[in-house]
Amino acid sequence: MHPVAAAGFASAADVYERARPSYPEEAVAWMVARTGLRPGATVVDVGAGTGKLTRLLPSSGARVIAVEPVAEMRAKLHGFEALDGTAESLPLGDASADVITVAQALHWFDLDRALPEFHRVLRPGGHLALFWNSRDLDDPLQNGVEELLRPIRGTVATQLEGAWRKPLDRSSLFGRVEERSFRYEQQFTADDLCDRVASTSFVATLSPVEREELLVRVRALTHGLAEPFPFPYKTEVYVIPRSSDRGVFERGTSNEG
Repeated sequence: MHPVAAAGFASAADVYERARPSYPEEAVAWMVARTGLRPGATVVDVGAGTGKLTRLLPSSGARVIAVEPVAEMRAKLHGFEALDGTAESLPLGDASADVITVAQALHWFDLDRALPEFHRVLRPGGHLALFWNSRDLDDPLQNGVEELLRPIRGTVATQLEGAWRKPLDRSSLFGRVEERSFRYEQQFTADDLCDRVASTSFVATLSPVEREELLVRVRALTHGLAEPFPFPYKTEVYVIPRSSDRGVFERGTSNEG
């Protein structure tokens, strides 16, 4: 695991569960329809965290398995089959899943190792489904939070950079990406917003003094806002089909030629 993710999420599991957003039910319903997820199928939520997406997956009728490497996060996955594991080394058999979901986590993975693992675990005809709640930077409050976080983020990867797309684009293991965007928002108080920022991995690893200084500036952004106030996101969902083993072989052969 990335050391910032390991340390930050372990120390912030409680605030992560309390402050992080869920996902729109219509986004999950669209994913279920596009992947054909149904009773009798198996969906594996990789990097499940505290279960923000995991809890919405039983609506499909499928068997739900969560995979999460941080023990403190995994402890929040009550009522689910939750396994200790990483995207790069899944504790699952070959062709054992119909859908793999990843919510707010793909940018932490070593995709050169994780994509072959996803392909191995997915059955022929299976799909990879990616979820992100991205900051709506057209919203003044979200933009203000981003301006505060940008200088301290450093080299920590984020979904905003879109670097995760390149390994998928060049991989022969998965097909064409289909995507759709949804609106979602949380209703916050100033305290809630501070918790939301504190749940960020690289904020959780700051010293107590640095973190408190940041949260004072976050709280100042809410001056004059009536509580509760909206904190909006753009929920982005990507569905990618697993390539057939024959297709992978043929594409690999032609590339070498």
